[in-house]
Amino acid sequence: MSPTAPALPRPHLMRQRWSDVGFLHWAVDPADVAHLFPPGVRPDVLDGRTYVGLVPFRMVGAGFAHGPGVPWAGTFLETNVRLYSVDDTGRRGVLFLSLDTDRAVIVAGARAVFGLPYRWARMRYRAEHGVHRYAARLRWPGVAAESRIGLRPGGPAADGELERFLTARWGLHVAHLGRTLHVRNAHPPWPLRTAAVTELDDGLVASVGLGHLVHGPPDHVLFSDGVPVSFGVPTAR
Repeated sequence: MSPTAPALPRPHLMRQRWSDVGFLHWAVDPADVAHLFPPGVRPDVLDGRTYVGLVPFRMVGAGFAHGPGVPWAGTFLETNVRLYSVDDTGRRGVLFLSLDTDRAVIVAGARAVFGLPYRWARMRYRAEHGVHRYAARLRWPGVAAESRIGLRPGGPAADGELERFLTARWGLHVAHLGRTLHVRNAHPPWPLRTAAVTELDDGLVASVGLGHLVHGPPDHVLFSDGVPVSFGVPTAR
């Protein structure tokens, strides 16, 4: 799996920057999550395991591909719970189980247009004394869940097979209006860093029904200062 994205066909749909990104992952049996994937898509597997990801970050300057970032609404906090996917044509991607943000307009738009499982939350982020802290509490829909994460980034991370498997994902899969869609993206190679967990009290993974699979500290943790990202037009599988 290459850390460099394939060329993204035009037209491009959106662009944005993902900043101060934490990657927390737990290894799970693919059979335990296979039922969550839409038609034509299955868990992507490395050495017999797939992964549940908890990924907090700052979205900065999101907007259409050929215009400026949308003021206010284009910059927000997000934490997503994700799985890793591959479809019948071999296209790898991410399958989002939830995407929580503090912008209600993003929740409404992304759910209606793309079918993405965005949820509205109260969220906070701060970086001090070398620790990045992320907090979320769901507001809508009616699921009671909170999350607090603290990460202390270290030096450059290894460029290994697992690191590429978890981060070099050049698309997402989503079920919408009776079809399974693939949305490609492209960005420069991640500047990945090691990270230590200083705090983890998370209910978001349990809120999407995976609490019985995720126990104890994560199996793998990374941090990145971020990358600019472009998205292509959704295509059916």
